[in-house]
Amino acid sequence: MSDQPVAVALTGASGIAYGMRLIDCLLQAGREVQLLYSQAAQVVAAMELDLRLPAAVEQAQLQLTEHFHAAPGQLRVFGRQQWTAPVASGSNPPQALVVCPCTTGTLAAIAHGISDDLIDRVADVMLKERRQLILVVRETPFSAIHLQNMLAVTQAGAVIMPANPGFYHQPESVGDLVDFMVARILDHLQVSHNLLPRWGADRS
Repeated sequence: MSDQPVAVALTGASGIAYGMRLIDCLLQAGREVQLLYSQAAQVVAAMELDLRLPAAVEQAQLQLTEHFHAAPGQLRVFGRQQWTAPVASGSNPPQALVVCPCTTGTLAAIAHGISDDLIDRVADVMLKERRQLILVVRETPFSAIHLQNMLAVTQAGAVIMPANPGFYHQPESVGDLVDFMVARILDHLQVSHNLLPRWGADRS
């Protein structure tokens, strides 16, 4: 397992619970998390989770460290225009960036190398440094433009992991569906977990 941090970006797509659960699992696994979120993600978090994500970085870091019961320094939050953040440079990249959930607008920016904010820039760093980039796209249906952009980022080295939970584990709650997706992300990050039984395993 890498001792490098994992960056997580929350954007304005529906499904903010996926990103929050992912952060929680990474912190529980002892990983350092570098968190970024868009202004639209602040709106969605309030709508879907009744969670207020502060605009001020210092306040956000303090609030979320307490929310997740993280160790001091384990969770770092960076602002959207914080170009001096370590994640903005290929000289100090994280192990991976997971954009979860990922809007199709963010997907488009990444596919075309447009870095207007720190989330797009970190994604660009991941691709150029050949690091892991996982985009948990949440939209339906997909237009031809969406599909072309997904193909472009896949060819550039990213992994498209749409927020499409499975049902073979017989979910009993929304949390079970969220855990299905988070488990798949953690598998790609090679982070151990016990979120759900594996296919073919003894369910007992």
